[in-house]
Parts: sequence; C-alpha cells; structure tokens
Amino acid sequence: MLATKSNNAPAIEQSRTDNVVVSIRNLKKAFGDREILNGVDLDLHESENLVILGRSGTGKSVLIKCMVGLIVPDSGQINVLGRDVFTLSAREMNELRLQIGFSFQGSALYDAMTVRENLEFPLKRNLGIFEKRKLDEMVMTALDDVGLAHAVDQWPAELSGGMKKRIGIARTLILKPKIMLYDEPTAGLDPITSMEINELILSVREKYKTSSIIITHDISSARTTSDRIIGLINGKNKIEGTFEELKNARDPDLEPFFKY
Repeated sequence: MLATKSNNAPAIEQSRTDNVVVSIRNLKKAFGDREILNGVDLDLHESENLVILGRSGTGKSVLIKCMVGLIVPDSGQINVLGRDVFTLSAREMNELRLQIGFSFQGSALYDAMTVRENLEFPLKRNLGIFEKRKLDEMVMTALDDVGLAHAVDQWPAELSGGMKKRIGIARTLILKPKIMLYDEPTAGLDPITSMEINELILSVREKYKTSSIIITHDISSARTTSDRIIGLINGKNKIEGTFEELKNARDPDLEPFFKY
C-alpha cells in the first residue's frame, strides 16, 4: 500500500509488525554543514527485498553503513535482529555483523588473493575453520550458488566486472547471513550483466532465505528485485510502495526515474 511521509505524520505506516528484522527511526546524519539523513524511518521484514531508490548523493549508502556501524549517526534508533545497535559493545557488534552480508559497490576483493583464498578468508578469520576439506566444500558451494565454480583459482584481475560482483556476493554468502545489504549492485555494469545480477539477488533470497536492502538508482534493478520500494528524497523516506504504486503515484521527485 502506498504511503507517504510528512513532517506531521507518524514515522511510517506499518502493515506488519511481527516479523521486522530491521527497524530504523528518525535517523539523522550530517557531515559538517551538509545534512545527509534527515529523519529516516524504515522497516525491513523477514524474507523481504526492500529497495531504497534515490539519486546519487541522497544518503542511500550512508544509511546502510550506519546499520552495520561503519558510520556513526548523529541521532536516531537502529534495531537489527532484535538488537539495539547503539548499545552494543565492539564484540557484540562484530557478532551481529556476522549475520549481515554487505555486498560493496566495488566488490572489495583482495587483489593479492585468488578467488578461493578470498572466500576462505572470512571462514578462517570469523569462524576459525582451517580444515581443507571443509573449506573446499564451503567455497565450492558458495561459488556454485553464484554460477562461478570454474573461477575458483582465478585472480581478481582476471575477472570481469560482473564476475567480481558475483564473487563478492559469494564471499558474503559463505557466512550464511540472515540479512543482505546490496550497495548499488548493478553500478558500472552493462544491461545484460545487470539483469544477471538482479536475477542472482532473487536467487539468493530463495536459497538462503535472506531479508535484503538493495540500494540503487537503477530503475530496472528496482523493478526486478523489489517487493517494496522506499523513495529516499533529501535525506528522508518520502514515499513507499510497490514498483507499480510508485510509478503510478507520479511523485515529482521520483517520476524522472520511471521515464527510462
């Protein structure tokens, strides 16, 4: 159901409250005099793909980095998987992060490691797994799930942009997170590869039963991957609904997205 937010309205319309895995209220963040987030409210529900749609520089990436403690907001509330993020110790925050998969815009692969070594790294560092047979099994399963088992011994420099995105997602999935955060997953990719990444996001949700937040300004990605979309305008969640609801709403700030 289409919902809009005004200065006098309740934070956000909630149709479901029993299966919320992320809840954010009145989140604010500024860098110097530049206000990036200005009272953001959102809920992410279990098994939902939630798209945050907005132009570059509107605070989309800042929002999800606040969720995992990479950026400290100025004020507001963030609850993830029942935990108040602001009250967690460093150890507790690290434990929570193991349940959140972060797919970075640039894939963030280690150039000096092969694909296999890139995927083994979080298993060794975070889970203390060093047994070769177990490592091989988990690495190959993750690569199979992104369609790149054949690339296991390649170096990042040998991979295309789309392959790097897939490997980055595989490295995240190998820890079996409950929540996936995708930061501009189709940025810099051609239309065919973008379509493949969008289909992979849907496949990941089905195979791993994840709840996902997808940050994008790519309207094709929003249409393909979303159950629900929030329009982030001037640091606020101005409007939300399904793709068709937002398209038909003809909101002046979002309408330009639907022309392409």
